[in-house]
Amino acid sequence: MTAICGFHGRRREAAAGLAAMLGALSDYGVERTQWTEGEIGLGCRSHPLPHDAAGPPLRYDRETGLAITADARLDDREAFCGALGLSRSERLGLSDAELILRAFVRWGRDCPNHLLGDYAFAVWDGRRRSWFCARDHVGARPLYYALTPEGFVFASAVEAVLAVPGVPDELDEAMVAAYLTRMDLKTTTRTLFTAVCKLPPGHTLTSTAPPPARDRRTRAPLARLERYWRPEHVPRARPASDDAYAEEFLDLFSRAVKDRSYGPDPVGAHLSGGLDSSSVAVLAARALRRRGRPPPLAFSWLPPLGGEPPSPAHVPEYAHIDAVCAREALQVFHCALSPDDVVAVLRRDGAYPGIQSHINEEATQRCAAERGVRVLLSGWGGDEGVSFNGAGYERHLLLSGRWRLLLVEGRGREPLRHLAGTALSLMHPDLRASLRRGVRRLRGVHERRWFIDPALERRTRFPTTPILQQVGTRRTQLARLQSGHLSARMEGWAASGARHGIEYRYPLLDRRVLEFALGLPPEQFRRGKQNRWLMRHALRPVLPPEVCWNPSKGDPARVEPLIDAFAEALPIVRRMLDARIEPSARARYIDMRRLRERLDAARFRKKPWLVPLQNTLLFLDF
Repeated sequence: MTAICGFHGRRREAAAGLAAMLGALSDYGVERTQWTEGEIGLGCRSHPLPHDAAGPPLRYDRETGLAITADARLDDREAFCGALGLSRSERLGLSDAELILRAFVRWGRDCPNHLLGDYAFAVWDGRRRSWFCARDHVGARPLYYALTPEGFVFASAVEAVLAVPGVPDELDEAMVAAYLTRMDLKTTTRTLFTAVCKLPPGHTLTSTAPPPARDRRTRAPLARLERYWRPEHVPRARPASDDAYAEEFLDLFSRAVKDRSYGPDPVGAHLSGGLDSSSVAVLAARALRRRGRPPPLAFSWLPPLGGEPPSPAHVPEYAHIDAVCAREALQVFHCALSPDDVVAVLRRDGAYPGIQSHINEEATQRCAAERGVRVLLSGWGGDEGVSFNGAGYERHLLLSGRWRLLLVEGRGREPLRHLAGTALSLMHPDLRASLRRGVRRLRGVHERRWFIDPALERRTRFPTTPILQQVGTRRTQLARLQSGHLSARMEGWAASGARHGIEYRYPLLDRRVLEFALGLPPEQFRRGKQNRWLMRHALRPVLPPEVCWNPSKGDPARVEPLIDAFAEALPIVRRMLDARIEPSARARYIDMRRLRERLDAARFRKKPWLVPLQNTLLFLDF
């Protein structure tokens, strides 16, 4: 990954602002490139480029007055270069940044609609004195920005934006409260800092630089956000047979994996034994072998067995990984998570909370980096795309009057009970959880899991969930795709992976694959007792049968060691809190008495406590 940054300051030269930003991005690599012109500056930071790379991802074109800095990896370059009218000789040696700049010259602000791949970039137009920034359709590459009276600032990381003088680091109390009390609340635009925003996935930002300020009352420059990718507008697929859908999907998916495996960098792949990660690992192995390269190294969140046979509950997970590795002769590394890893993640990510990498991934990144891996393929995002489980299908059948089919799709459950449960779920989307909470209150069992300061919670208004949501597979799929949780995970992995020189790539979030999935009829996701049906049907020749048709997504072999490591880390955290001479400035947002009581608990073995504790400790900055 390349970290990019840019600065427009009306009261100072750009060199000072860029120096602060590039200093804050030191974890992203030793190679630094910058370009300045008066109060305008662009920069980038990366790990050493491969010997055959086209050059640093920062370009200035004196003829057009355009400058670009880009964190980008473009797919289907041959077709893209053809659309730009480039001859084969002209294509040689052109970096992705140079291609994007040429696309901007040709198509202007519409250029993202012609790009395939993962990217975040910014173009400075010196003649129009304006900025144009864009982020890929799902947000695989992060981009943050701030608009202040001093000017316009953007970067790949929050800390780089806050490093610029004039950008305040004041916390947004509403976002803090939401962060401390919501496990699934994500946002595509806001951060925990009032001055720092995210550029949402699938959006562009245009900001015109105002003339130099004469006094400090000058307002901040204005920015215009425009959405260029609208998944709800993806057309329905033409009716076809099951085999035709499966063949088209497998072709698109294979191309997406091949594109993301291309290049000289050593490749690794997540491998959980599930449908998504297993298919990515197998297709990557085949694509790499066709190019005469070794297959990817596989990395699992499951801990090593250490000579002990797995418990009966854990046997399937290990068996599925072994089956995939045996089929493709893959070498798998089981990455053990230690209490020290947990503490390291909590302290590192707590400096700028809200940007989180999964704790399990800390050991994976270290293990992969030690083996020279620079690219890590992941099956993340499959659940929102072609391996969507068909949620919302039964509600759609009920509302459309197709009750007979709804009963058939009940998968062996009591018909009337199944019909009543579906109807009740329409009236209250979180009915089961609400009933459980009500029963606990009646029994006198009511314990707060959150550690937010009660005064902050009382003065904060939280968003409510619409009652009639997730009716129909397409609406449910779109809601999940655009909720923000996909980009939140990728933002965290981009930041933590960069510290190890690792770039993440997500074949199942390829725009071609996603748009294919969004056009499918609902019956391709749910077929009788089997969900994720089309993907299973298409991958029959690719995966071992026990992996392809495994109905469970449970993973106790991963979750239980994570909880154990987290529990063993808590006494270490408590000692660090007690060792502080002065409490954290953020402690005023926390009920510290309750937090210390929980940290002192003799045993921590309840999963529902994991996220509240994790978010609180990440925020506390101990």
